[in-house]
Amino acid sequence: MNKFYRKVLKNGMTVILEKRDIPVVSVGFAVRSGGINEAANEKGISHFIEHLLYKGTPTRNAKKIAEEIERRGGDMNGFTDENVTAFWCKMPSKHLNIALDVLSDIIKNPLFDAKEIEKERKVIFEEIKMRKDNPVVYIFDKIQTYLYGEPFGIPLIGTEKTMNSIDREKMVKRFHEVYQPNNLILTVVGDADFEKIVDFAEKNFGNQKGKIQKFKINKKNKIIIEHRKGVDQANLVLAYHVPLASDKKCYAAKVLSTFFAEGMSSVLFREIREKRNLAYAVKGETEITKDYAYNIIYVGTTKENVELVKKIILGEFKKLVKEFTERQLKEVKEQIIGNFHISMEDSQSQMINLLSYELDGDAKEFYEFEKNISQVKLRDVKNLAKMKNYSFLALLPDGK
Repeated sequence: MNKFYRKVLKNGMTVILEKRDIPVVSVGFAVRSGGINEAANEKGISHFIEHLLYKGTPTRNAKKIAEEIERRGGDMNGFTDENVTAFWCKMPSKHLNIALDVLSDIIKNPLFDAKEIEKERKVIFEEIKMRKDNPVVYIFDKIQTYLYGEPFGIPLIGTEKTMNSIDREKMVKRFHEVYQPNNLILTVVGDADFEKIVDFAEKNFGNQKGKIQKFKINKKNKIIIEHRKGVDQANLVLAYHVPLASDKKCYAAKVLSTFFAEGMSSVLFREIREKRNLAYAVKGETEITKDYAYNIIYVGTTKENVELVKKIILGEFKKLVKEFTERQLKEVKEQIIGNFHISMEDSQSQMINLLSYELDGDAKEFYEFEKNISQVKLRDVKNLAKMKNYSFLALLPDGK
């Protein structure tokens, strides 16, 4: 049986451990700041800082940072999301101290070398192009623009204009504002001793206080059709606002998404792909946090069938309101709970699970997921399906 530990230190830093009796450990340091905390003219600064933190400290260059983890059988990476920037590694548990030492070094002592900043700026420009060139990635990025006003609606990675405006001075200033103990979360999953982790955190982090700026999130809905040369498939997403993580009805949103478009047994997969052969890919996702929340339905189809597919999706919402049964609800709950248990298998995935729940309030709430799904009422799912407003984006082949 895995054991869960959580402690908020005197300096405000949160330390979390799920102890497992396996010789592997996943370690993550995260700061409670991401795209949601950026003004319109600085979009992409959190992601830019994430890249730079791997480029060297006074005692380790980029090569040494990677080697200290990888030469011991580990893997390391980082990610930036709307509400968090995180740095993690997964490695044999006997090397936990190395993981803690390397990760804490990069989040406390980055050099922000001027030459590396300019080199990495070019890398991110290529990443922006890559995301735009991939139609599926592009529409998943873009749909947020049609769900929320600026600055939140601007893509997390930023634009060429905002990236060009971020200089070393701005980056260092933001780093010192945000990367302080009271904004940090240390999450560990694996074979580790909680008291030793806490002791490490207390000895290696001081009492400095950081601040994180917040911006109002304004909802909106918009329907957009775009055309692009050089693509053969039409890609579309339909997205709609759902309850925030602080509202228990957000679990009904997960039920609705799963029933509609998550997996080969989902209604839309069967109706659009299996029955009508209108698409290869049909899938759904939920994006639910304490600050913003929405469901997405994606379909890849032909240009001629976009309106038909959209009509089918909207029709299934209406049908669910009338026809969704207690038996179907029970089956979907079992599917979600099964997926929940599978998601816990990998220590890295579980580390991110716990981090996500901590960002929304308290990591221990993760272990209430099964109970919360079990308590979803039929009427709550049906009420969410009475969707009056939505955002829709279709990227169509041009001239075909």
